[in-house]
Amino acid sequence: MANNAFSCGLDAALAVIGGKWKPLVLYHLAKDVHRYGELRRAIGGVTDKVLIQQLKELERDEIIARMDFQEIPPKVEYSLTPFGQSLATALGALCAWGTEHMETVERISERRTTALAQPSVS
Repeated sequence: MANNAFSCGLDAALAVIGGKWKPLVLYHLAKDVHRYGELRRAIGGVTDKVLIQQLKELERDEIIARMDFQEIPPKVEYSLTPFGQSLATALGALCAWGTEHMETVERISERRTTALAQPSVS
């Protein structure tokens, strides 16, 4: 019997899309091929250092492809691999759920932030 590294399929999926930014990268690349600057603007809020790290990890994990055109000024495009496209398709249902429940999630998030800001009584 094989020793599985993952406890379930969700565990395996989270191993390649874990974190805040990778699912957003997949979301935008599922729509179209992007150059780095376009991707950075589309995602917003992510630092260059973190985005570059996330892109390298996604490329290493065969989720995205990086095409360097060897031009001056540099031109690099990112796209989903077929493997990455299959993952982006699977994330579609999660995106739809988030869209459907966005107001509730915002309310919960605000309540959580307010609770964290209040001093605890000992």
